[in-house]
Amino acid sequence: MQNGQTSFEVTKANGEKSVFNPKKLFSSLTRSGASETLAHEIVDAITSELYPGIATKKIYKKAFGLLKGRSRFLAARYNLKNAIMMLGPSGYPFEKFIGELLKHQGFKVEVAKIVKGKCVNHEVDVIAEKDSHHFMIECKYHNQPGAVSDVKIPLYIHSRFLDVAEQWKTLPGHANKFHQGWVVTNTRFTLDAIQYGSCAGLKMLGWDYPSKGSLKDLIDSLGLYPITTLTSLTLTEKKALLEMNLVLCHELLKNETVLAQIGIRPARIKTILEECLNLCQRANQRTPSHV
Repeated sequence: MQNGQTSFEVTKANGEKSVFNPKKLFSSLTRSGASETLAHEIVDAITSELYPGIATKKIYKKAFGLLKGRSRFLAARYNLKNAIMMLGPSGYPFEKFIGELLKHQGFKVEVAKIVKGKCVNHEVDVIAEKDSHHFMIECKYHNQPGAVSDVKIPLYIHSRFLDVAEQWKTLPGHANKFHQGWVVTNTRFTLDAIQYGSCAGLKMLGWDYPSKGSLKDLIDSLGLYPITTLTSLTLTEKKALLEMNLVLCHELLKNETVLAQIGIRPARIKTILEECLNLCQRANQRTPSHV
């Protein structure tokens, strides 16, 4: 990284201003798998084009383009947060995605189920059960950068969980099970939301919360990437596949005929599958962590 650069104020997605931090950009690039040499090159290239007030979105787009020119695999991993936001506009693909993360850790999973509580029935995003653990998981999906989940979210979910948990405890074999409510978001929580959720005994899982074992960490460790990470697919093609209930890259490898069904030509299908296979194989070399 070049020394002696003028400090530039940048504009975040939520409108806040901050000083551009080249070390933060460098770190995000290396976390995606870029070598230090490549990361330095990209940071220097972007730093030379900065101007006061530049949107962080433009910085990201430039970094993504430079990374994509070197490696689709690295660009796909760097694009992960944005790719999660492309799972919308409905929250169902995100719910399925969270269910898959848990399923690959040995949980029995149900998505979008009506659950009987002590007082009323509830529509629950994800139910996960393994051994003595039984979780009620609510997913708060956002498709716009800068969005947050505030304290009203865990307050509401906690009250619903208490009603469900009272009924669960009456089920055969459940009296001594550990029942817990979860709040999962693809962005971040406010400090009040974290404070209330932690105090109430909810598991709070955000994009970068907790600092170890966040949603981002979990996705990387399990190597389960959504199809929206693929740089060889157009936005229209990604939407078409999501409408067919295809969310994960490894699902696409098992159902490659769907690519022809949505009108993709054989030459491009080969490129897409190669990127998909490379992403899944490289990801599976990583050591999984657990919730």
